[in-house]
Amino acid sequence: MDLPLPRFVSLRADEVNLRLGPAWCNPIEWVYIRHGLPVEITAEYDIWRRIREFDGTTGWVYRRRLSGQHTVLVAGDTRALYDEPDTASRAEAGVQGSLPSCAGSWCRVAIGDVRAFIPRSHIWGVYADEQIN
Repeated sequence: MDLPLPRFVSLRADEVNLRLGPAWCNPIEWVYIRHGLPVEITAEYDIWRRIREFDGTTGWVYRRRLSGQHTVLVAGDTRALYDEPDTASRAEAGVQGSLPSCAGSWCRVAIGDVRAFIPRSHIWGVYADEQIN
């Protein structure tokens, strides 16, 4: 199945190796230990996916270490979370959560036990025009 590029996915495992190239023989540049971290697939080669993370780091990951589950990171500073798309609690930058829905300029996120809305522009892991239901 051909899926669009680029696209957001998340890390499926607690440990995921980021390699310098798309083959087992390529050196491991980094080991992620953050299950569910959102990453962006920017290229595909056979069983390998080139990913980019929030800080711009890129490398190659075995496709089975990735999940189609949509997650996000709170971007920038501490951000307000809202009960409805206009009112507040807060989330620290770098906090990871799941993304149940996103429409217009607001997204519904789940961060731990908190279910709230946050402006789309305050998270990383969803495109400006992407609709999530």
